[in-house]
Amino acid sequence: MYIRHTLATLTLAFTLHAAPQDDQYVLGADSQVRADVPHGKVAQMPAWTNSKIFPGTTRDWWIYVPAQYSKNKPAAVMVFCDGGGFVKADGQFRAPVVFDNLIAKGEMPVTIGIFIQPGTFPTSNPKEKARSNRSFEYDSLGDLYARFLLEEILPAVAKDYNLTNNPDERAICGNSSGGICAFTVAWEKPDAFRKVVSHIGSFTNIRGGHIYPALIRKTDKKPIKVFLQDGKNDLDNQFGNWSLANQDMAAALKFSGYDHQFILGEGTHNGKHGAAMLPDTLRWLWQTGAK
Repeated sequence: MYIRHTLATLTLAFTLHAAPQDDQYVLGADSQVRADVPHGKVAQMPAWTNSKIFPGTTRDWWIYVPAQYSKNKPAAVMVFCDGGGFVKADGQFRAPVVFDNLIAKGEMPVTIGIFIQPGTFPTSNPKEKARSNRSFEYDSLGDLYARFLLEEILPAVAKDYNLTNNPDERAICGNSSGGICAFTVAWEKPDAFRKVVSHIGSFTNIRGGHIYPALIRKTDKKPIKVFLQDGKNDLDNQFGNWSLANQDMAAALKFSGYDHQFILGEGTHNGKHGAAMLPDTLRWLWQTGAK
């Protein structure tokens, strides 16, 4: 019961109130709606309830389609774990707004965004809260979440939209446990995803993720590009120290010659710093693939 409670706490940690040291991180011009750029459309999809990879779960998800999309040309793809926190036009990250502005300036390719919530197990009692599958899906090592995307979600989106099969034009992003999930997807399937954004990533011993720095050093280099962000005042608990774990990840990526960037700020375990940097992060992430 204690472990389950602690994992549930971590599940929600990045949504907690920011501390005073986080107040320095504010959204810039590229995170604001502009009247002079084409606006893409966000559609909430029917709840995903028929997963074979995560049977019994249900989840909300959304698709963003840029105004410049044409069915005659494959679009780049970017997946967001905990997508509900990224997709809101007036939310913390405002990813669709950032996409609109950067695509219009040619600073990232025409990209379809796929925003996915973690699965939950519904209960028969409406008074009971659905049990979250987030930690299992996100913190676990292995290829399950990558397979969920490749075997279920991307084929469903591809029924209506022309998506690229080029792994260099497929990216995935997440916060906290979603951050390690994003890395795991590319680590397991670099033939399918090669761009990673991890904010306050949980590269700690929740479900074994603390081994990644050693694996990176001992495994032949994979063709992935990785952006890491964390704060000096991030979590420090029985699962590990988030700031030190991200520094260890960055050192391992550097040692092994990966194309990577690591930004260490002053913040705590929330998305404010990552949100403030998102436009610059995406510019860096897509700089070799922008069209």
